[in-house]
Amino acid sequence: MKKRSLQHDYWISEFKNGNSRGLSYVFDLHYRSLCYFAECMVQDRQEAEDIAATSFVKLWKRSADFETSQNIKAFLYISTRNACLDYLKQLRRQSSAQKKYLAEVGIEEESILNYLIEAEFLQQLNEEIEELPEQCRAVFKRMYFEGLKTDEVALELSLSVKTVRNHKARAVSLLQAALLKRKLLPMLLYLSMELIENKVPL
Repeated sequence: MKKRSLQHDYWISEFKNGNSRGLSYVFDLHYRSLCYFAECMVQDRQEAEDIAATSFVKLWKRSADFETSQNIKAFLYISTRNACLDYLKQLRRQSSAQKKYLAEVGIEEESILNYLIEAEFLQQLNEEIEELPEQCRAVFKRMYFEGLKTDEVALELSLSVKTVRNHKARAVSLLQAALLKRKLLPMLLYLSMELIENKVPL
């Protein structure tokens, strides 16, 4: 944990100093959860990815302005939230039908807060996934992020189906323990286990 913290501080410092590898670190750290947050708001994956990417462009232009990683994260989420709201306002202007639909759906502050909480949780889950043992991580990522089935992962990694299932079970167990330490296990049970069980086919 201390080593990871030192690496984190190093790359944040490099980002502030204008090192593009520092930007890559920040991008890898936040992009997936930022896209999730944006997609919850705009209900359009491609638009969400574009909005998230634009937020990083804005961030990079001001890289020297940020004192801490929390400042960086806050800027990304505020910038993304504002861009999403602007996008929805633009949709409202485009047609009366869309305006009626969006008025009925609504994007309230409470909803935005919920999206932020979910995105923050997913980011911390991703951080713990990166700490898994190599084989567990390889299996879990292919199943969780790519949606591959057990036999497909077994073929790709030259493992038996039983071994793949064992790695998946161990990964889930390790993630539960890690998130329990972070006091995030209730959120895991509420949000992530559905993702794990539904998006990781047996």
